[in-house]
Amino acid sequence: MKTVLSKLDEILVGIGKYPSKKELIEDALRALLRAKPELKRDLAIELYKKKEVSLSRAAEICGLNIEDFKESLKERGIKISVPGIPVEEVDEEVERILKAV
Repeated sequence: MKTVLSKLDEILVGIGKYPSKKELIEDALRALLRAKPELKRDLAIELYKKKEVSLSRAAEICGLNIEDFKESLKERGIKISVPGIPVEEVDEEVERILKAV
C-alpha cells in the first residue's frame, strides 16, 4: 500500500503542476536548500573535497566569502588544495617578467 507521500510525485505531475518528475525533484531540492542553508554548506564542502568545484565556486554555492569558506574548511579539518602549476609555466612567467624589467 502506497502512502500519500510516495504518491506525491505522481499526483503533482498528473495534475500538471510539474511537467515531469525530474523537474519536481529539482524544485523540491532547491526549496530544501533554501530552507536549510547548512545543507548548502555541506554540499559545497563535498563538491570542493571531490575537486568538482573550485574554492571560489564552493564559497559562492554556500553564500560565503572565500575567507569565511576557508574558515569552514579549517573547522572541519579539511585542507585547502593549492592547484599545482607546471614548472614550465613558472619558468616562462619568470622569463617574461625578467624581460619586462
